[in-house]
Order: sequence, then structure tokens, then C-alpha cells
Amino acid sequence: MQTLINAERTMSTPWAMQLKANSLEEPSRLVQTLTGAILGCGGWVLSRGANNSGTISMLFEFERQACVEIYSVMIAAGLELSQSGHIRFTELCQCTRSQMQDCDTEIASVELEIQTLPVERMHCVRAQGIA
Repeated sequence: MQTLINAERTMSTPWAMQLKANSLEEPSRLVQTLTGAILGCGGWVLSRGANNSGTISMLFEFERQACVEIYSVMIAAGLELSQSGHIRFTELCQCTRSQMQDCDTEIASVELEIQTLPVERMHCVRAQGIA
């Protein structure tokens, strides 16, 4: 059922992206930072969560006119996007800029999966003074 919903979302939203990233930030702090940053850029966080293995999942949307700001805050929050994630976001920004009058209020959707260090590993790293 979830696959069907994702397929319908992709067909109705031309800029529905699935992105992967890594981060060395603590998961709960990263979720809080990203949520605030996305909201601050005018976006909507539809779902978010983290598990003990260090994986964060977020689903958010924003008007395309805010794509550069969204891209910037993701990087500023400490995300290291995959190469395909950088390419896809760059395409969105360039396409939006070249067609600003036609598409700036269209909605872009991002399903983001971030791999951080597992919670127990994070505690070990902090105890050793590495992070």
C-alpha cells in the first residue's frame, strides 16, 4: 500500500525526490535542526523519525521558489548528500531558476533517508572525545 501511495505522489508531484544522506550529527538534534530549518524556509514537514540504528527518515515539501534555501540548510545542518542527491537537487534549482515565472509556486517533495551513527556508537565516540 505504501508503494502505491508513493507512486501516486510521484506522478502528481513532478519533483518528488528520494534522497539519501549521511551525517555525523546526533540523530535527535539533527531531526530538530532540519525540521526548524525546513519550516523556516516555508516548507512543511509531513513526517519524521529516527531509530536506534541511527537512521532518520523525513518526508517534507516546499514551494520550488525555496529550493536553493532548502538545499543550503540541508548542507548547513551537516548532511552529506549522495552524489545522485546533489545532482537531483542541482537539477531542481537550475530548472526552477530558468522557469521561475512558470513553476516557482509548484510543490517539490523530498523523502529523505539519513544514516547517522547508531545511538550506542554515538555515546562511545563522545566518551572518547572524538566527536
